[in-house]
Amino acid sequence: MRIVSLVPSQTELLYDLGLGDRVVGITKFCIHPEEWFYSKNRIGGTKDVNLEKVTQLQPDLIIGNKEENTKKDIEALRKIAPVWVSDIYDLADSLEMIQQISEACRVVQRGEEIVQQIQSNFNTLVPFEEAPKVAYFIWKDPYMGVGQNTFIHHVLNNHLGMNNILGDQERYPIVELENLKDLDYVFLSTEPYPFKEKHFAEFQAYFPKAKIMLVDGEYFTWYGSRLINAPTYFRSLMKEM
Repeated sequence: MRIVSLVPSQTELLYDLGLGDRVVGITKFCIHPEEWFYSKNRIGGTKDVNLEKVTQLQPDLIIGNKEENTKKDIEALRKIAPVWVSDIYDLADSLEMIQQISEACRVVQRGEEIVQQIQSNFNTLVPFEEAPKVAYFIWKDPYMGVGQNTFIHHVLNNHLGMNNILGDQERYPIVELENLKDLDYVFLSTEPYPFKEKHFAEFQAYFPKAKIMLVDGEYFTWYGSRLINAPTYFRSLMKEM
């Protein structure tokens, strides 16, 4: 089986499923594992797949995601090879995706091991009881936050016990900072926009009473095997709050 992966988090999953020799193509954003980033064929980005390169790789299976990839690309890729598309909103969706990919690639036992590890580790999380108010930002110019029907919202509210104050808005709303009030925490994600500590001051000016924190976007959005270690990261983050 020859596999092309269009999604960074699912590429990392394929590696952890032990499918190294079967994965023939990845995107330029598939940075984990590092050895694949430098050794595998790159077929463009998640939003602009190079169809010619994919065709040349002669894949038997293409693995994508509804949010990460464009409908146009997916439809075109279906003419090249069978395309499997995930659609992730919560942890249950992630575990189902892992199970289904492991079945499709005939590594069911390893998939079950990863699912069990993730479930076990997430069961150790103790959510906040007081539900601190948080806003999670993913972009600048314009400012964009995280609303409902997203994996990030599910993690914040359901597993960490926080109150996502943008949870009444859909998906990834554009945010006017002056309209937000009574925040306890502001989370600035390291991806897709590469927020850094140098951005703290501009947010602190709008939210003088809130604690501004830089958070690892990979642990909040990579819904493959990276979830095994996500609870450890979440606990360390919660200790800083």
